[in-house]
Amino acid sequence: MTEETITEAMPPVREWPALDLTGVDFDPVLTELMHEGPVTRIKLPNGEGWAWLVTRHDDVRMVTNDPRFSREAVMDQQVTRLAPHFIPQRGAVGFLDPPDHTRLRRSVAAAFTAGGVERVRERSRRMLDELVDELLQDGPPADLTAAVLTPFPIAVICELMGVPAADRQDMHTWTQLILSSSHGAKVSEKAKDEMSAYFADLIGVRMGGSGEDVASLLGTAVGRKEITLDEAVGLAVLLQIGGEAVTNNSGQMFYILLTRPDLAERLRAEPEIRPQAIDELLRYIPHRSAVGLSRIAMEDVEIRGVRIRAGDPVYVSYLAANRDPDVFPDPGTIDLTRNPNPHVAFGFGPHYCPGGMLARLESELLVDALLDRLPGLRLAVPPDQVPFKKGALIRGPEALPVAW
Repeated sequence: MTEETITEAMPPVREWPALDLTGVDFDPVLTELMHEGPVTRIKLPNGEGWAWLVTRHDDVRMVTNDPRFSREAVMDQQVTRLAPHFIPQRGAVGFLDPPDHTRLRRSVAAAFTAGGVERVRERSRRMLDELVDELLQDGPPADLTAAVLTPFPIAVICELMGVPAADRQDMHTWTQLILSSSHGAKVSEKAKDEMSAYFADLIGVRMGGSGEDVASLLGTAVGRKEITLDEAVGLAVLLQIGGEAVTNNSGQMFYILLTRPDLAERLRAEPEIRPQAIDELLRYIPHRSAVGLSRIAMEDVEIRGVRIRAGDPVYVSYLAANRDPDVFPDPGTIDLTRNPNPHVAFGFGPHYCPGGMLARLESELLVDALLDRLPGLRLAVPPDQVPFKKGALIRGPEALPVAW
C-alpha cells in the first residue's frame, strides 16, 4: 500500500470548538464524532496540528492502559488542545509513564485507599452538617454552590492533604485561577507557582513527621529519597486541584436531581440504592469540556482498522466511552439501578484518578445530607436560568439558586 492510499483513507480533520454548554447537555460535536467512527481526527482551539480521537469504551480502556501510548512524550511536542496555555512541569505525575509514574503514585496511595478515605469520613460528615446547619439558619433562597458544594470539597481535600483550615481560601483561589482559561497564561502560571511554593514549605515541615495526611506521606517519601521534592510538590498540586472537581460534579448531580424531581424522590424513598445511583449520575454527567490530556503513540498501532503512526497524538473521550451503547444500553437515559456499570468517569489505567473513592464518599455524604435534611429542596429559578461556567475546562454550574 502506498503512502497516498493510506493518507486518502484517513478520516477528515474536524474542528472542535470549545462550546460553552449549559445544563448537562451532551456536546453535539462529540455526538457527531462518535457517530462518524470509532477513531476520528480533531483540531481543538489551541496548540498545533490535529490529533486522533478515540470514543469507544473498549478502545478508550485499551489506549489508557497500553504502554505504547505515552504521556511523557507530550512534553516534547506541540499538540492541538483545548487549554489556551499549556504549563506542564517536567516530572509532574500527569506527564509520567510507568515505572516513574508508579513510584510517585505509590508514595500517597495509603491516603486514597478505602481505609485512608474512611479516616476522613466522620470529620467530613461533621463539616458537612455544619454547612447545612448554616444553610438552614440563613434560610431560603440560597446558592447551594456557594453555601455547600464549594466549601465542602475544599474542606475535605484540605483535610486529606493536611492543609490547615486557615489556608483553605488561598487553595480555592489558586485552584480557580489555574483551572480557568479566561485570565491568560501568566495569571494561571503565577497561581500554580504560588501553590507549588506553599506545598514545598508544607512538605518540608512535615518531612520528619508520622502523620497520615498526604503532605506527611510525601514528606516521608522525600525524606527516604524515594521521590524528589519537585515530584512531591507536583503531585500535591495535582491532588489539591483535583479535589475541587467534586464541586462541579456534585453541582451537575444536584442540577439533575432538582430538574428531575422524580429521581430525587426515588432516592429519598429508597436510600439503599444511593451508592448505585451516584455511579449512574457519574457516568451520565458531562464532567468536562472537550477532552483532557493527550498521549503520543510510541510506535505504529492499529485501532479498528485505522493505523495510528508513531509520533501521532491521541486523545480519548471518557464522556463518549460512558455513552457507548454497546456497553450501556440506552446510554442517554439515567437508570439509577444500572447494573453492571463499568463507567470510566474517573479515568482508566495507570492515570486513573486517585481520588475516585474520596469523590464517591463526598457525593454519598452530600446526597444523604441534602435530600434527608431538606425534603423540600427545589430550584429557586427556572432550569434555563441556572448559570453555568464559561471558559472553563471543567463543566459545572456557577451558582445553584435553591429554596426549600
